Amino acid sequence: MSACSHGVIARVVLADVSGHGEAVSAAAGRLRDSLRQHVESWDQSALIQELNENFLRTAESPQFATAFVASFYSDSGELLFTNAGQVPPLWYRAAAREWSLLLDSTPLSKEIVDLPLGLIAGTSYRQTAVQLEPRDLLLVFTDGISESWDASGAQLGLDGLLSAARNLPTESPVAAGRGLLEAVARFRGTAPQTDDETVLAFERRLPGGGNG
Repeated sequence: MSACSHGVIARVVLADVSGHGEAVSAAAGRLRDSLRQHVESWDQSALIQELNENFLRTAESPQFATAFVASFYSDSGELLFTNAGQVPPLWYRAAAREWSLLLDSTPLSKEIVDLPLGLIAGTSYRQTAVQLEPRDLLLVFTDGISESWDASGAQLGLDGLLSAARNLPTESPVAAGRGLLEAVARFRGTAPQTDDETVLAFERRLPGGGNG
């Protein structure tokens, strides 16, 4: 997470590097350092391409990372995001009282886009802007959430995730985030956890209460 020097652009990045151990820690550090260099940049399409090229040059083979990069502009309430192979976040629109998956707005694009970082040099990544209204919630998470398995061998998947989201508490981002983890644990039942489960929960607060 970062904020620009003027305090108007807040950026959130959730990245998931393939593999385990010291090599993964080093790769995560490289991605973090690159993002810090662009803390003042609003345009994410150029940023994500540079991250891809840098990761491709320096990562130990075979290695890649998925990432969700989002910038929030406090003056307008706009959220600009780029999804590089990550699971789409959950978006709660308070006015409609409805959960949905935060997907980009160009599903018919024919370009080779949104691949995980470090796979193909020159890959293009698109960015999409959405308007966050007061009390809207955003849950960003790793694929350990959506790819959870129950004791029968069934996977939660995006449909199951969206179904579980409809019963999440929405009074605060903390409650929603904890509720999601609890819902996943109930789905797994006696089945063991097989991957890390990371959830970042955010809310756009009411005017005068700041922006979260």
